[in-house]
Amino acid sequence: MKVVVKIGGSLIKEAPDLIKMLLERFSERASILIVPGGGPFADAIRVADTQFGIGNEAAHWMAILSMEQYAYYLMDKSGAKGTSFPENPEKGVKVLLPYNLIKETDPLSHSWTVTSDSLAAWVARRMGAKFVKVTDVDGVFRNSKLLKEISAFELSQMKFSCTDSALPAFLLENRMDCLVVNGKFPERVAGALFGKPVLGTVVKGNI
Repeated sequence: MKVVVKIGGSLIKEAPDLIKMLLERFSERASILIVPGGGPFADAIRVADTQFGIGNEAAHWMAILSMEQYAYYLMDKSGAKGTSFPENPEKGVKVLLPYNLIKETDPLSHSWTVTSDSLAAWVARRMGAKFVKVTDVDGVFRNSKLLKEISAFELSQMKFSCTDSALPAFLLENRMDCLVVNGKFPERVAGALFGKPVLGTVVKGNI
């Protein structure tokens, strides 16, 4: 089993313990690649962009480097190892150091609409892996109601959601699904990786 787990920067406090749990439970069971968000490191770039103006090209690569910074934080706090090349991974839990991979392949547009969500989906497609987005909310809500499932097209029509705005189109184009689950509840993440039904939202692109 191969799984890409995108861990958002909003979980910076919870993420190290979450990764430790994955190391304990899945090191001999699956190949799990943690794709880091940008978190406060990306927020600093957004602030600098607002104050000083940064071109899309520079802002894009600065944002990818912010993911790399978060990766080193996660590795330091959890004890997980890092990797720059995720293809054909051995069993275990690794944290992606994304800069070199993305710089060499440059797969997506350079825009703030493309964040670590879409990049994680691209990594999952490249690996042929299941894609789980771990964030600080229970999933996708509409009219204050948590949705168990939503099509990627429907998600693309929503003004606000817990994913970046480029992700729905990427899922549709590549016929991929994405499970959104709350990382503040590690058992939900573990259950999702074990293939059990958990509280969260399945974004359906494979339709």
